[in-house]
Amino acid sequence: MKTPNQLKPLLGALRSLQNLIDQFESQGMIIGGVAVSLLSEPRFTADVDAVIFLSIAELARLLDAADKEGFEPRVPNVQEIARASRVVFLRHRASGILADVSLGALPFETEAIERSQLVKIERTKLRVPSVEDLIIMKAIAHRPKDLVDIQSLIDANPKLDRARIEHWVKQYAELLEMPELWDDVAKLL
Repeated sequence: MKTPNQLKPLLGALRSLQNLIDQFESQGMIIGGVAVSLLSEPRFTADVDAVIFLSIAELARLLDAADKEGFEPRVPNVQEIARASRVVFLRHRASGILADVSLGALPFETEAIERSQLVKIERTKLRVPSVEDLIIMKAIAHRPKDLVDIQSLIDANPKLDRARIEHWVKQYAELLEMPELWDDVAKLL
């Protein structure tokens, strides 16, 4: 399959992001709109997202590795913001595409990374979550577009481990005191 010219910058940013993940012993994966597009119906996305299981103490190492893969901080105080939010805000220099790298630390994120899978697009293999784990992540984010993504993932993947989805989404709903996390997903399932 040939990549249309408008997708080449996105694919370049994804390759660089996967290379960054690989430098941390594949303890990470591509998430967000790209993962939704690879596991269900393609949809527009203007950025790339990943989660890498790292401690805050490894932030300088991550930023150094990101620089070598062609990423630069897109905010002046990137380390301070990352310490507070556990998200590193980057820009891919060659393409200008924005990248958000979440620093994973929770048991669910560990499990999701262990359960992740490789998906090939052109000559690039990208590590993405299982469909169930992506649904869980989207349920936690819980924006209107996340609910649309969940519906797309369910429609494209009818044989889901619904018990896994229910288990984790209910745990986050209780922890965050947001019962609507599970209520909204239950309606879609």
